[in-house]
Amino acid sequence: MLKATTPVNSSARRYKLAGRFKSIFLIEKLNNKFGLVLLLTCAVLISVGIAIGHIPFAGLFLGVCISIPLMYCIFAFPEFALTFLIVLAYFLFELGRWGIEGPVGTVMDGFQAILIITILARQKKENNWRIFDNPVTYVILFWMGYNIIEVVNPASISSLAWFYTVRGTAFVQLCYFSFVYYIRSIKMVRFIIKLWILLAIIGALYGLKQEYIGFTDTENAYLHSDPNIEQLLFIAGHWRKFSIFSDPVAFAYNMAMPGIICICIMAGPFKLWKKLISILLFLLYFVSALYSGTRGASILLPAALILFAVLNYSKTVLFYSLLAAFAFIVLIRIPTSNPTIYRFQTAFNPSKDASYNVRQRNQKRIQPYYYTHPMGGGLGSTGTWGERFAPDSYLAHFPPDSGYIRVAVEDGWIGLFVFCLMIFVTLKTGIDNFFSIIDPELKSYCLMATLIVFTYNIANFPQEALVQYPSNILFNLSVALIVITKRIDSELQKKNLPATNLQLVLEGS
Repeated sequence: MLKATTPVNSSARRYKLAGRFKSIFLIEKLNNKFGLVLLLTCAVLISVGIAIGHIPFAGLFLGVCISIPLMYCIFAFPEFALTFLIVLAYFLFELGRWGIEGPVGTVMDGFQAILIITILARQKKENNWRIFDNPVTYVILFWMGYNIIEVVNPASISSLAWFYTVRGTAFVQLCYFSFVYYIRSIKMVRFIIKLWILLAIIGALYGLKQEYIGFTDTENAYLHSDPNIEQLLFIAGHWRKFSIFSDPVAFAYNMAMPGIICICIMAGPFKLWKKLISILLFLLYFVSALYSGTRGASILLPAALILFAVLNYSKTVLFYSLLAAFAFIVLIRIPTSNPTIYRFQTAFNPSKDASYNVRQRNQKRIQPYYYTHPMGGGLGSTGTWGERFAPDSYLAHFPPDSGYIRVAVEDGWIGLFVFCLMIFVTLKTGIDNFFSIIDPELKSYCLMATLIVFTYNIANFPQEALVQYPSNILFNLSVALIVITKRIDSELQKKNLPATNLQLVLEGS
């Protein structure tokens, strides 16, 4: 009898304890004797801690108070976790300008690692690995694996340079798995795209603020902190704007991508008021990008429109494509004394661009190296990390400029092949999914993601477009959306939902 009643008594005690806890904290909200004692104890401990530890203790205490509910929200609410990841990536460099010191990039790495750990913990119960079963996942794992193998590259000079570089070239793609796993509904897809548009509006408006109102004291101090920065950003008597991003290039690219989103909304199955707002936002993004002075970004929208017209060929699309082409030609050829528009025009005449010719000579000079080094010189052998960890090496002072050239130099022609294979598989999957998806809204989102992936890779030729926040996160988000839209559409068709969308498709055919 004793053994039979023990579990009952234990359950009753746990139930009573939970009820008491709920009464003290949730119902009475610590407005009781226990709450008074608890709060007085905390007040004494905090006061003593600040008196002894001063600011470090206060910072540590504040960090604990923020991190505990933050960790709970990350584990309990996937939508919050993804939102926090994107927002943090967007404002990463602005945090430094606000005076927040510390390894913020390492925080991003840790946050992405937490998301992966959360997925693994959830998978113990769910055991649904088929959600990642697609060609894009496999080729991404192949690319990540190759970059990990690069640590034993015999031509590599520094393993520390590999460690710092592999975070931006391979490990950042872990966020692809987080997006694929957590975004499971069309409602969540809509939310993520709206969030992207909203953040881009903030970036565009802040860029206009820098143009028409001016830089802050902190930004002015940064601009004049190094003669190289001033030489790079002060062109023809006009400062290039960088908004909340790391540099003008990142600013321009992160205006071009939401511009593509607006184009897809204008052409998609959306309400008229959404299309009208998209036209206004497209103009906002386009004008803001001009003030960045990034000529490489000028070709991105025309390139995206060409692929858009090919995938959506019809008389209507052909008409509007010709109209857009005419507008671009006028903008390129029209005489102007405006330095911003003139710099935009020079992007379409690269043979007269001195910086472009210098890059061409550098790329020609380095070709024999990666022809004779199949695995390249190792991750981090060029650029900042090369100068820091191997300043006397042949590659340390080579300016790669192009994302593809960096891959060729650091990963060799084998790595360049793997990288191009990853891009090819991703774009092929996006195009295949676009033509096979039935739901019109999901079809538009798939097209949107495919165009953005395509455009990012056009941008990766003149600049390094895929290694800087938030572009690296948004690129992997777009890759994930290619997979997600097809998966959601297949689930809807299995459930025969929504019937209205299916009826519209049948009537349109």
